[in-house]
Amino acid sequence: MYSQLRKALFALDPERAHHLSLDAIGAAERLGLMSLFSKPIADDPVELMGLTLPNPVGLAAGLDKNAQAFNGLGALGFGFVEVGTVTPRPQPGNPQPRLFRLEEADAIINRMGFNNEGVDYLVQRVKRRRFGGVLGINVGKNFDTPVERAADDYCLCMDKVYPYADYITANVSSPNTKGLRDLQFGESLNRLLGAIKDKQAQLAQQSDRYVPVAVKIAPDIEGDAIAQIAEALCEFELDGVIATNTTIDKSAVKHLPHGNEEGGLSGRPLQQKSTKVIAQLAKELSGRIPIIGVGGIFDGESAAEKIRAGATAVQIYTGFIYRGPEVIREAADAIALVRRSGAAS
Repeated sequence: MYSQLRKALFALDPERAHHLSLDAIGAAERLGLMSLFSKPIADDPVELMGLTLPNPVGLAAGLDKNAQAFNGLGALGFGFVEVGTVTPRPQPGNPQPRLFRLEEADAIINRMGFNNEGVDYLVQRVKRRRFGGVLGINVGKNFDTPVERAADDYCLCMDKVYPYADYITANVSSPNTKGLRDLQFGESLNRLLGAIKDKQAQLAQQSDRYVPVAVKIAPDIEGDAIAQIAEALCEFELDGVIATNTTIDKSAVKHLPHGNEEGGLSGRPLQQKSTKVIAQLAKELSGRIPIIGVGGIFDGESAAEKIRAGATAVQIYTGFIYRGPEVIREAADAIALVRRSGAAS
C-alpha cells in the first residue's frame, strides 16, 4: 500500500507532500484507522536513559516539528517518537525551496532552518497526548539569538516542555542555523552543557520528576573532536547522546540533480559516516552514556549495524519517508536478533 502512496506523494513538491502526510496521519489516528497502515510490533523493551522503550526503534526529530501528528506516528509502531526541533519563538525558517529529494541515492537534502510555530504551540499539542510510548522533545535556539546567548533559548524551552517530555534533546548539530554547530566544541559546549544541567537540576527539584537530557551531534566530526565531546558529555553527566544529525558532505551525491544544494544530507549516503561516529563515540564513552544511532537506516541490516557499533536504540527519518511503516518492523526484528545473540554469547 505504501509504495502506491509514495508514488502519489513523490509527484508533489517535497514540502507540500510532507505537510499533507502529517495531516493524513493525524486524521487517520483520530479516526482510529492506523491499523490499516501497520501491524502491531512485538514488544522488545529496552532501557534507555532510565526510560523503558517498548521497542528500540524511534522516529527522529525533524519530521514532526510542531507535534502535529505524533500520536499517529507512534501508532505506526515506533517505540519512541521525538518531536521538534522547537525554538522559543515561532520562526519561518529559510526561504523555499528548502527540501529536495535525491531518489537515485535514497536521500534528502534539507535546509529548513528550524521552521516551527514556537514552543508554546508545541506544548499545547503535546498536552493532547494519546501515544503510549516514549516522547522526546528536541529543542534549539532561534536563528537571531547570538551563539553566546544560546543557552538562554535552550533553557527557556526546557522550562516549557519539561512537564510533558519523557526526555529532552538539545540540538547543537543542525547545519541550517548559522553558528549552531560551534556549540559542539570547546568552551561553547561546556557553557551550554553546564547551563542545561543546572536547569535540569532546578526543574527536577521543583517538579520532583527527573527528565533525562540528551545532546544531538553532527556526523562531520572525527578523532580528537569526538573524544573531546565524549569527555564533556561525561563530565557534565548528560543522560544520552544522539549520533548523528545530517551531514554537510555532499561528495556521494554531487553528480545527482540537487546534489549540490545547500543544507544537510540524510539517507543512505549518511549510513557509514554515522556508524563510524557511533563506533568511535562508543569507544570513548565506554558505556557511561547510552547512544541513540541515527543515519541511513533503510532496512534491518542497517539498523542492526548501529546496535553492533554501540548504539542502544535507533531513530529513523529518511528511511521512513522512502519505505513507510515496514522499515520500523524490519529494524525492530533485526535489532531483536542482535540483542538475543548478544545475550546468548
